[in-house]
Amino acid sequence: QVHLVESGGGLVQAGGSLRLSCAASGVTFRNYDMGWFRQAPGKERDFVAAMSSSGASRLANSVKGRFAISRDNAKNTMYLQMNSLKSEDTAVYYCTADLTFAAVITGRSDYWGQGTRVTVSS
Repeated sequence: QVHLVESGGGLVQAGGSLRLSCAASGVTFRNYDMGWFRQAPGKERDFVAAMSSSGASRLANSVKGRFAISRDNAKNTMYLQMNSLKSEDTAVYYCTADLTFAAVITGRSDYWGQGTRVTVSS
C-alpha cells in the first residue's frame, strides 16, 4: 500500500519561507518520479515542481527562482523549499508519485497525498 504524507505547511508572512516534506512508504522510493501540485481555493490543481528518479527537475514558471525541489532517497522523502512566498502561493500542496515522469508533471500520477495547507499573509 503506497502512502504519501505531506508536512510542513502553515501560516507565513509574505516574503517568508517554508519547507514542505513528503514522506513515502510502501514503494521503492528511489525508483519513483515525484512531484508537487497545489490547489488554491476555487481553482484547479496546478503543477508546481517535479523531480525524476534520476534527479532531473522541473519547476512551474510561477515558482522559478523562489522554490526548489529535492529528494533524499535514503529517507524516502521529497522536499519543497519555498522562499520569497507571495499571497498567491496560498494553497493546499499535494505530493504525488509515479513511475512515469510524464504522469507526474501532467497530474496523472497513480499516487497522491492528502495535502498540507500553506497560507501566506500579505
